[in-house]
Amino acid sequence: MTAPTTAAVDPVISGIGVVTPEVLDPAGERTGAWFDHRAQLGRGYKYLPQASQYLLAATTRALADTGADLADVPEHHRAVTVGTNNGMSRLYGEFDRTVIEGDSTLLSPASVPYFSVNLVGSRVAMEHALKGYSLGVHSPRVAGLEALEHGSRALLAGRARWLLAGAAESPLDWSEPGSEGSEDGAVALIVEPAAAVAARGGRAHGRVRVRSFLLPPPVAAAPDGVGTAARLLGAALDGLGLSGPLPPVRLVGADDAVTAAVAAGLGTAVTRYPAGVGCLTPVLHVTEALREPGAGPQLIVGVAAQGNVSVTHVAPQPH
Repeated sequence: MTAPTTAAVDPVISGIGVVTPEVLDPAGERTGAWFDHRAQLGRGYKYLPQASQYLLAATTRALADTGADLADVPEHHRAVTVGTNNGMSRLYGEFDRTVIEGDSTLLSPASVPYFSVNLVGSRVAMEHALKGYSLGVHSPRVAGLEALEHGSRALLAGRARWLLAGAAESPLDWSEPGSEGSEDGAVALIVEPAAAVAARGGRAHGRVRVRSFLLPPPVAAAPDGVGTAARLLGAALDGLGLSGPLPPVRLVGADDAVTAAVAAGLGTAVTRYPAGVGCLTPVLHVTEALREPGAGPQLIVGVAAQGNVSVTHVAPQPH
């Protein structure tokens, strides 16, 4: 296989799939009843973790949105990168209680294979023969954005020529702190070379580029924390090819020292958005920006209290 050159790839978003209570249940029911795996996926998915069910359904929507036949892409050219923070939390809580209160022999044979958080994307990789590579990303809050970043870099390097990237979350186990603020749902984005989309007469939603860095909390809280944040942000923006006045900025973060330093370090007005427990919210903002071509380019900045920061430039395709 001859690897394409970086200049020839030009990754674009060709498909978007979203599965959240707001999409499937107008009442916004968040107990899990809003998603019926039988209605959304058919038979044979009962014992999959919820996050994996959501991702499968979001992928189906994204594939339909491309209007293309995945069979036209060789299996070894298809790849997947998925971000999750809490996608296996409830399952692990059940594992722990079963072993502590009973015995490991009581663990369900259908659930035990999902012992690793990296396996959230395993079923979607198997069902769609995504054999180029499979990567799980788990950085706090920004894992979904980093999944886009790592996957797009792999496309540019010629490791694949079709990518499924996104985020999938399900609520934290009831025993975990913060479970009431858990995210629930999935986003799937199809990334392809612009030339491939144009050749079949397809539609590109736009381009998404991401650069990430770490701003440790003690550094952010230091006297020069804002200056350090500004320097790191400057390097990320340079990597994105941005200079001059910034486009509108959406900052997804909580009330912590890292988020405050990043907000100040951007040196421009930002619109702050609350962050749920998980990595889904920043990617949902990316999909919203892609679906607002009239709004022009935007920056989506995800920030975690632990120091993880991802700067995402979204350039929707004008229609």
